[in-house]
Amino acid sequence: MNVNGKIVATDDQGFLVNPDDWSEGLAEALAQQDGIKLYVDHWELIWYFRDYYQETQATPTMRKIVLTLGKHRGQRFRDRKAYEKHIYSLFPRDPIHELCKLAGLPMPQPDT
Repeated sequence: MNVNGKIVATDDQGFLVNPDDWSEGLAEALAQQDGIKLYVDHWELIWYFRDYYQETQATPTMRKIVLTLGKHRGQRFRDRKAYEKHIYSLFPRDPIHELCKLAGLPMPQPDT
């Protein structure tokens, strides 16, 4: 994949071969390839995934995201299902998989 004149290697599913190649430009290119336009809510989740992975060397589960971030999103998202629906509205196909890819993280294991 060519991102801002730099060739970045990805596997056949779009995950980075070398995590150090991640950049916001790469995330935007991957999102565009998947038909997603990144807005503030998308970026907050991408950065949350990067920070969480850096601290734990694991990817967060949907339950972890909802319990952690849902509380901070205001009254509307205090309901777990409402926040989960919001995440699915941002990443309709598979939020955890897509977020890991856009955040430059390894492909999540089946139990996440």
